Amino acid sequence: MPPGFGDKTLYVIKRYTLYAMRKTYQGSCHCGRVRFEVDADLDHVRVCDCSICRKRGALIHRIPPSCFRLLTPIEDLSLYQWHTMVAKDYFCPTCGILPFRRPRTTEDVWGINVRCLDRVELSSIPTRQIYGSRLD
Repeated sequence: MPPGFGDKTLYVIKRYTLYAMRKTYQGSCHCGRVRFEVDADLDHVRVCDCSICRKRGALIHRIPPSCFRLLTPIEDLSLYQWHTMVAKDYFCPTCGILPFRRPRTTEDVWGINVRCLDRVELSSIPTRQIYGSRLD
């Protein structure tokens, strides 16, 4: 990477130069018991149509483990697993909010519920439809 670019990734598309900006966001559940930080470029969120995602309405953005910092001991969270018992959905035991998860199809990432991040304008983030209902 050329000097002076820091955390910016340079993309050249036709005559335009776009910078993917990784920012640090603070996040929490509703009551504040679960707190975390993420480094992410919120270029999209995932909207899944599987049975649990439809009911919970989370907007998920995936990040590598190196970009996720849990500030609350993981033992203080509730864990929900179902079907194949591979995905791990972590919830606040007090308010019931799901701030993040480990997905079934890619266990080496964290799925962050962008609705739990502070100071994010959700309407400005493009959505990507995911068809989890088609997984067996």
